[in-house]
Amino acid sequence: MTFRLTLVAAGRSSSRLGERFGDDRPLDPEGRLAAERAAPGLLPLAAAELRYCSPSTRSRETGDALGFTPLVQLALRDCDMGRWAGRSLADVMAREPTEVDAWLGDPRSAPHGGESLHAFIMRIGGWLDTRPAEDHAKMVAVADPGVVRAALMYAIKAPPHCYWNVDIRPLSTVTLTGRAGEWRLRVDGA
Repeated sequence: MTFRLTLVAAGRSSSRLGERFGDDRPLDPEGRLAAERAAPGLLPLAAAELRYCSPSTRSRETGDALGFTPLVQLALRDCDMGRWAGRSLADVMAREPTEVDAWLGDPRSAPHGGESLHAFIMRIGGWLDTRPAEDHAKMVAVADPGVVRAALMYAIKAPPHCYWNVDIRPLSTVTLTGRAGEWRLRVDGA
């Protein structure tokens, strides 16, 4: 059984400099406007048999703005950042530089007391591998950029440290085709 899953990165909830770990702010005005402008081009994805989203506010709002009316999937939550949740990277680096280095250098490290990068990628992969779909079904999921990155790492069997080399822009899409344990990355062109 094979199916197609298109992942849509949630819209912007803050400027890059204002981002925080575990941030659950709603779409900012620019993010809402961008989602509304992107909606006509992404509307065909609303015809997918299954439509999901991460539980974050910005993912739910993005899915609604795109006309998907997605079902929230708790398994698609962003990485649990433990005591770093709500803090900026700059703040954490100033207070815990050794812990940040350990977290960035070892995918199995979780100095913040939350989830390691490896565990996060495996959780997202477990969700991918257990989708209840008919053969050749189409699905869409609006997710936080970190979730999209984790799904890509799992799908292409990339080493977890490669996670840091992937940049996911708000409202970008990527499509995975295949089935449990056998994923292909599909890049569409003009």
